[in-house]
Formats: sequence, C-alpha cells, structure tokens
Amino acid sequence: MYKLRGAAGTVSQTFKSARTPLTSKRFYSMPEIPKTQKAVVFETHGGPLEYKEIPVPKPKANEILINVKYSGVCHTDLHAWQGDWPLATKLPLVGGHEGAGIVVAKGENVTSFEIGDYAGIKWLNGSCLDCEFCERGAEPNCAKADLSGYTHDGSFQQYATADAVQAAHIPKGTDLAEVAPILCAGVTVYKALKTADLSPGQWVAISGAGGGLGSLAIQYAKAMGLRILAIDGGEDKANLCSELGAEVFIDFTKTKDLVADVVKATNGGPHGVINVSVSEFAIAQSCEYARPLGKVVLVGLPAGAVCKSPVFAHVVKSLEIKGSYVGNRADTSEALDFFSRGLVKAPITIIGLSELPKVYELMEKGAILGRYVVDTTK
Repeated sequence: MYKLRGAAGTVSQTFKSARTPLTSKRFYSMPEIPKTQKAVVFETHGGPLEYKEIPVPKPKANEILINVKYSGVCHTDLHAWQGDWPLATKLPLVGGHEGAGIVVAKGENVTSFEIGDYAGIKWLNGSCLDCEFCERGAEPNCAKADLSGYTHDGSFQQYATADAVQAAHIPKGTDLAEVAPILCAGVTVYKALKTADLSPGQWVAISGAGGGLGSLAIQYAKAMGLRILAIDGGEDKANLCSELGAEVFIDFTKTKDLVADVVKATNGGPHGVINVSVSEFAIAQSCEYARPLGKVVLVGLPAGAVCKSPVFAHVVKSLEIKGSYVGNRADTSEALDFFSRGLVKAPITIIGLSELPKVYELMEKGAILGRYVVDTTK
C-alpha cells in the first residue's frame, strides 16, 4: 500500500504483483450518445485547465467515436499544456492520449470495429499510410501524423474520436482503468526496450524508474529476461521499483558518485539504458556509465535539452545513442499482449476527471509515483 501525498491530497494506492493474473473486471452497458459532455480544456498554453461542458464530436468517415471510460495522464500532457515543445498544438485543446472505452459510433468507411467493441486512444491518432515511413511501419514518424491530445482533441473528455486504423483493439472484458496506461506508457517503454536490442541476462538501467513509464519499463524488462538497475529518488520509489522486479536501486539524491555506483553494481556498466527521466543531467550521465558497446535509448523529452556525450569516450566505447518514439500498431498489439497475460500492470491511482488539474500540479513538481488515471464520469 502506497500513500501518495501532494497537490491532489492523500491517496491510498494498492498495487498487486505484476505477475498476478487480472481478475478484477468492469462491465459497461451501451449509453445513449448525448449532444454535450464533460471535458478538461485549455484555451491558451499555461492557461486555466477548465472542467466544462463541450459538444460531443462526430466521427469522420474513417473514425470511430469512443465513450472514454478512463484515461491515463502522461508527462506529455504537461508539455502540450505548457506549449514548450517545438511542435504546434491545436488550441483550444482537450489533452490526453491514453483513453480506454467503448465504440459507440463509427464512420461509413470503418470495417475494423463494431459498435460495442473496446477500443483505445493512443498518441498516434492517424497517419497518411502512404509515405516511406508508414510503409516501413514507422507511422509515428509520418510528417502528416495526427496526435491525440496535441493536434487532435484527446481523451480527457467523455467522448473522443480516433482513426480506426490506429485505434487500439482491446479485448472485451478487459479492465479499462488498468489497461489505459498501456496505450502510451506501456507501448512507449516496450518499444524502447526493443530499440535497445538486448539479450536475456543482460543489464538494463532505467533512469526515472519510479514514474509512470519507468514502473512499466521495469516489468517489461523483467518479462524479457533482463537484469534491471533502477535509478530514481526517494524511499517510496525504491520500494516500488524493488517490488516490481528491479535487482538494484540507486537513489540519485543520496549517492555521492552515481556513475561509479552504476558501473560497480552492473560489473562494468549496463548493456542498455532506457532514459525515461526528464533530466538533461541524468541523460548525460547515462552516456558515462553505459558499458562499451552499450546502447543509450532516449525516451523522455525535456524541453530544450541536449544529449551530451564526450566524443573520445563515445568513439572508444563504441557507444550507440538511439531515439525511441512511440510504437507502431504491431508494438501496440505486443505490449497489450504482455498486459493480457498478466506480466505487466501499471501502479495506478484513479481520480475524477474534474480533479485533473491537480495532477498537472504534481507533474510540475515531479511528484508522480506510478500512473494517474482519470475516471471520466467524475
């Protein structure tokens, strides 16, 4: 049992072992589609996050309309609100891109979903499917990519549209609160681990291991047979990382020489590093402690940050630095399969949609443990 304290007050969070099969199910009846709905909207970057009534969108020919039951909250949602990335957002904007719900309407060209199916809203809402990147399965890199909660109104509303090609297929009977974080956090770290291209028994360091992405990265890494060194700060995060399967935890707030401690604990440095933290300094350190032939994978996106690696050491160690963006449709299916088999489970705290602004405050303070999920009915 973890006690989370911060701007959202005190919240009790119960987390079961990642290998415990899912037994808790939520069942839903088909609602009538209303004309208006509740949503959290901001009109300007950094402006008020307003919980208010807005119209229910109508799906285009290639889209489905999802009655969103739950939506995870991602650090990317903070960047979208702050407007500090070099990528324009639509304004006003409904954020969110980890939405799980039920298909209640669909466009005339949609054949891959039926009314009543469970579906997920991902960061990648749609792409052209015709460019060189889409043809290679790199749809997130498409120049015409449509992004949920960024260029397309996302899942912090009760009804949201999604391109039927990119929407995630979720098995009926799945706990939609539990699966929501898998749609971005889970897929993102799973893709990062695939990008690191490690073998079972090798060491992976996860920087930012106690947060929403890191807590899932530990579980995916364990399921892949990797040895895990977790880096984060605080006793709560140390306990969480250990429970999830980290073999070693290093508290960056206490160590006197993090690089030396990581190298010693892994007998020469990790074979791969997954950087989900949003610290530029932590990213630079990862290039120092990675072992020769190691792979440093960049996932977190601190605004304006630069990845620094001394050229001499970089060359002599034959270090690889790789960027890993969100996964494609295949990555999504694979990441969801790990979840369905009970191998990964996000430590979640459920709050009402009306309380979402408090989570933004926690993200600004770096005080997130696990993943927050909003219930759109509250």
